[in-house]
Amino acid sequence: MRVSNWKDYELIDASDSERLERWGDKILIRPDPQIIWKPERNNPLWKKADARYVRSKTGGGSWTVYKKLPDVWKISYGDITFGIKPMGFKHTGVFPEQAVNWDFAKQKISEYSGETQPNILNLFAYTGGATLACLSAGAKVCHVDASKGMVQWAKENASLSGLADRPVRWIVDDCVKFVRREIRRGNKYDGIIMDPPSYGRGPNGEIWKIEDQIHELIMLCSELLSDNAIFFILNSYTTGLSPSVMKYLLEMTLAEKHGGKVSADEIGLAVTQTGLVLPCGSTAIWEG
Repeated sequence: MRVSNWKDYELIDASDSERLERWGDKILIRPDPQIIWKPERNNPLWKKADARYVRSKTGGGSWTVYKKLPDVWKISYGDITFGIKPMGFKHTGVFPEQAVNWDFAKQKISEYSGETQPNILNLFAYTGGATLACLSAGAKVCHVDASKGMVQWAKENASLSGLADRPVRWIVDDCVKFVRREIRRGNKYDGIIMDPPSYGRGPNGEIWKIEDQIHELIMLCSELLSDNAIFFILNSYTTGLSPSVMKYLLEMTLAEKHGGKVSADEIGLAVTQTGLVLPCGSTAIWEG
């Protein structure tokens, strides 16, 4: 499964633990431990990057800026727009490979035949890529993330995309605690999207470790799916959660209770220089 519809993002080359990427008109070099192959760096843009993230031997790392960058610059994917900025631990505010899941969600929402707008829950929602995609397709969305800063960034992206007036709830909360409260309230969703971290902390210090908690969370989320639910998307960057493992999880939790079908695959980004596809995690999808 690969992303092919980006115009403002490009994975130009990949060599010796680093990516050479174009974000709009800015060229960044970022580390990627999966890139263990070492072809010669023939593309001249390797020497013309605007900034490079360099890991520290003691942990973490920092950006080396070669050319002055704006505090924030914009890139678009179709009809949604993101503010981009180099931030801690090599990130920029967008995971471009997730566009394949945004496209899937938009298609399913556009095909939805219910009498009301489909109601979508986006957990671990980060800067809102999936939220914006669902809003632009005509859904109403509940956007949940434990980081106040990420939720604010998602709101800004909604404004940049002309979607600030769409029906969306912006929630800063621990995702597991929020799901439990939604069950008690009797709320239902026609689609659920989650992209959980391997490890994290909630706003009050709650510890999240994906291998220990993902099964329970999916079981809880199964109680939130409506009778006419259309999809459940589970994404992971955790090495131990292969596509097969994620597929089994959704089959044993969602499909046994709600029927439907489950599929799973790697997602990746095409490398312009070589034509290869760089793996960027796995996605499992339940369809009602």
